[in-house]
Amino acid sequence: MVADSPATTKNKKKNPLSDGQGSLAALLISPTMVVILFVVGIPILMSIRESVFRKNEGVDPNTGMVAQGETFVGLQNFTDIFNNPTVVPGNWGQIDRLLNAFLNTTWFTVVCVVLETVLGVAMALIMAKAFKGQGLVRAAILVPWAIPTIVSAKMWGLIFDADGVMNKIIGQQILWLADGPQSQWAIIIADVWKTAPFIGLLTLAGLQTIPAEVYEAAKVDGASAWQQFTRITLPMVKPALVVAVLFRTLDTMRMFDLPAGMIGFGKYYVETVSTLAYVENNNLRYGPAAAYSIILFLYIVFVAFLFVKLLGADVVGDEELKAIQAQRKRQKAAAKAAGSKPQLAKTTVTSGSAAS
Repeated sequence: MVADSPATTKNKKKNPLSDGQGSLAALLISPTMVVILFVVGIPILMSIRESVFRKNEGVDPNTGMVAQGETFVGLQNFTDIFNNPTVVPGNWGQIDRLLNAFLNTTWFTVVCVVLETVLGVAMALIMAKAFKGQGLVRAAILVPWAIPTIVSAKMWGLIFDADGVMNKIIGQQILWLADGPQSQWAIIIADVWKTAPFIGLLTLAGLQTIPAEVYEAAKVDGASAWQQFTRITLPMVKPALVVAVLFRTLDTMRMFDLPAGMIGFGKYYVETVSTLAYVENNNLRYGPAAAYSIILFLYIVFVAFLFVKLLGADVVGDEELKAIQAQRKRQKAAAKAAGSKPQLAKTTVTSGSAAS
């Protein structure tokens, strides 16, 4: 990438379609931003507003009638969660209900994502091979991902029933759908079956960008299949794989459909923060329900931040923006080495060239 001289940049007519960073770009993305504002932004603001109010209960002493409306309580909904814990039995012992749901959410996320990543990469490697019936295999692998989650929950509920297929296969009578440690594994199996193809699909897209010449050169050098996988496939597919794992992690952290559809509500071994918030909301405790939702939202934002900063998840994929940032870093480094204050001009990348 070669930087044009100031004279060349000055004489070059700026093309608003070349770098996508002008007023035209803002105009093009504005409909999407408006939709995001309504679909995401407004519900978040409403949840924050609801979390600082509490529904009036009991009898109004002034009128003698049932209290109506709601009262502003500030952060009391959040403080009551920790100051007045509800102790429940679960897989982690007799602990606070929110902490139990939080640990369940984290446990489901870690185990499901790890298993889905391993199986997803294996599926991608299979789908990337050229063999007879490849299209049929790809379609069969992707079918579970296309099934709605609540349908999968009901289907797996029949499989894990006391008289279901699973007990007939293993030859034991296990109450998979009862509230216990076994119900956690029933949820994990159902979730991995459904969403491992998602990681496989995104990983397959990354595999198809690797040139075949790279593997041919590795074979000529005597690299084994395992060496090709660890030194070629994984490093080159890492950007797509990290983004796929990020999406699945954030999606699993808000798990609701499978525990609700398979096991039900109020089951402490499989209760997640999402189902806990739903139970509170269903019991007309809107303030605490919103507080639980905000806590889960902050947890998800924190995990997403770690993925982007520590693992380098590229959720944007804007090569021109990366080139601009890299050029500015070089300018700062050069100015620092020279002992002078960096003078950064506006940087524009157009069709693979950089101008500053």
